[in-house]
Amino acid sequence: MRCASLAAMELTQAALDDLLAHLGPGDAPVYLPGEVGRHELTELLAGRYGAPRTLVLNGATDPTVDDSKGAALLAPFAGRAVTIRAWADGARWIGAGSALDGEGVERAVLTATPRALPEVLAVAPGQAPEDVDWMARLVRVTGWERPERRPDPDWAEIETRLGTPLPDDYKRMVGTFGRGAFDGWLDLNAEPWTSLREDGLLIWASTEHEDLYGWRLDGDDPDRWPVVVRSFDNVDTSFPYGAAAFVCRVLVDPHHRYSMARFSETHWFAGEEVED
Repeated sequence: MRCASLAAMELTQAALDDLLAHLGPGDAPVYLPGEVGRHELTELLAGRYGAPRTLVLNGATDPTVDDSKGAALLAPFAGRAVTIRAWADGARWIGAGSALDGEGVERAVLTATPRALPEVLAVAPGQAPEDVDWMARLVRVTGWERPERRPDPDWAEIETRLGTPLPDDYKRMVGTFGRGAFDGWLDLNAEPWTSLREDGLLIWASTEHEDLYGWRLDGDDPDRWPVVVRSFDNVDTSFPYGAAAFVCRVLVDPHHRYSMARFSETHWFAGEEVED
């Protein structure tokens, strides 16, 4: 068992960054000072990594938890966990909540353990890239699990209003993730923007650098529309694959033109709350 070195601390995103930087996968859990609440800790993590999975609630472990859902996070607590929630963060699981310390006092805790990642860009011999289920790979690389209040778009109404069907992988992406951002940077639109329709583009995502990610509406089969990135200075770059394959590549391929892998080896989706 480890305790945070500060006798008193203000739990901010910067403090969380420091704690996570010193918390290697497989290290002993960090018990935080008594004034730090588990709700405060989990809210900060949820704001960064999205909705968590609950592994332990009020001392009771979810019986469906296995290695694919972060079960290894619980091993160091040896039955002392009170409430533990888990997030997939690239090659590690992050766990936070509360547990009993060596004196039997309930305190906020932070822990991590290694997580196996798939080779998300691999294509089997003889398999065409367009036959790969890129959405399934995207879910695995981000560790995303659908929140209980997941979005439920009315695609028939949206497509009728737009006057065109939309790519299946995009509809699965919105239906799975909802509105939010990959790595807190690539913002997924819950419905395509039509501001560039006159240029033959529908925009499905954007970034804080004012790049727009869309499709060129080439042909009657939306699943074959190429992704087009329009930069802030109005330069278009085309890619011969769909939205889910594009996001997979920018997340994990350090050689992609718009790579995010060059900045981080871990990836997540920060989903926004679904309003009633």
